[in-house]
Amino acid sequence: MPLKFTALPTDAVRALQAGGLDANGQTPERQISDGEGNPCRHCLQDIPAGAEMLVLAYRPFASLQPYSETGPVFLCADPCLRGGGSALPAILSSETYSLRGYGADDRIVYGTGAVVARDRIIAEAALRLDLPNVAFVHIRSARNTCFQVRVDRD
Repeated sequence: MPLKFTALPTDAVRALQAGGLDANGQTPERQISDGEGNPCRHCLQDIPAGAEMLVLAYRPFASLQPYSETGPVFLCADPCLRGGGSALPAILSSETYSLRGYGADDRIVYGTGAVVARDRIIAEAALRLDLPNVAFVHIRSARNTCFQVRVDRD
């Protein structure tokens, strides 16, 4: 099954880069990247050392409900091109990640969560997307559970 790694929407990112409020109603913090572990969820590249970045609360769901998790993410402070596509994004460089399937109602599909090795992400995401009740998959950090990227059917 062809997969598509889907970055955060450009319109939402541009609003945040322009000083818009995050999921907690706060202005994103501005920090300088040390070049280590600062993955931009829009361009899906690591933010280079010395570059300004935003640190903010993000909720990758349209509505508030018990499964609409909010957590910290990084974004390039300056406009960047939206990443994505069928190749594993560069930001997924750790050894393991948490995968979870969600239904069309944005709720976790129980039994689809697992911590998987980086080299198994594509195969494991495809297995979950083969299930008729799974609409998309989230990839999160296995250690800190931060949202990384969404996976959709292509």
